[in-house]
Amino acid sequence: MDPNAMGNIPPKQQEELMKAIDTMQVRDSLRMYNSLVEKCFKECVESFRRKDLDGGEERCVQNCCSKFMRGSARVGQRFGELSAEAENQMQQLMKQQK
Repeated sequence: MDPNAMGNIPPKQQEELMKAIDTMQVRDSLRMYNSLVEKCFKECVESFRRKDLDGGEERCVQNCCSKFMRGSARVGQRFGELSAEAENQMQQLMKQQK
């Protein structure tokens, strides 16, 4: 978050807000990681007879992780695009109201 955008908020509240945002980001990262592990495990691991993954399982996990990360990156990119578009629309509305 841009600290300049919080100009009217007292410094103590700014610090608390930044800590809350950091906590949310860590929680979301862990949630995404856990989702990735669960999805790829269910999709790729076929046997528990060995302590290591066999070649096919390993390739499956690599492909699954790669696809998941590309999909997540695309969602993030699209979210950024939509946020920028919404911000532009809001600025245009503010200009029209003046």
